[in-house]
Amino acid sequence: MKVAIIGTGNMGSGLASALAGAGHEVMIGARDLVKAATLADQIGHGAVGGGIGAAATLADVIVLALPFPAAEEALKQAGDLSGKVLIDISNPISADYKELIIGHTTSAAEEIQKMAPRARVVKAFNTIFAQLLAPQARLGKTVQTFIAGDDETAKATVTGLAQAIGFEVLDAGPLSNSRFLEPIGEMNIHFGYFLGKGPVVAPAWVQL
Repeated sequence: MKVAIIGTGNMGSGLASALAGAGHEVMIGARDLVKAATLADQIGHGAVGGGIGAAATLADVIVLALPFPAAEEALKQAGDLSGKVLIDISNPISADYKELIIGHTTSAAEEIQKMAPRARVVKAFNTIFAQLLAPQARLGKTVQTFIAGDDETAKATVTGLAQAIGFEVLDAGPLSNSRFLEPIGEMNIHFGYFLGKGPVVAPAWVQL
């Protein structure tokens, strides 16, 4: 599958590397073309780097691997996303990582759906630290990712991508349930960075 990763930060790099290693065609899109090309070279596996618009145009699935405040400008550069699966991995957090800046009545994912109304937005990976994206970091461990979206076909596509890189997927219902998933992501940040657990923890929903 052709997957565009928009962003060259830790989350974007980690997902790009994992997906390319699983055999997907990965395109890195960024405002800084040199950063995109450099990351693609580092990843290998046929990954290529370029502008945001070019990557989005070529891809079937787009991963928006940017902080929530940067989403609107990136989506403008991405162009027409009609019918494309758009994965939002963000948590709408403050600059000090200590609180959510939106929530309760909306979510980052729902706001991104408004910004890209023709795309099929799916929430995923927002409860996973970048350090756990590489499959080798999870050897012998079951790590869950929760997905939420209103398009069942799009959710199935994202489920397949997540399973291909070794995650257990839990269907978290409609996109509006991102209002609940994003606080879980913020709580995980508190566990990792403020409560001493380190960025190697992840939430799990266990049926007893």
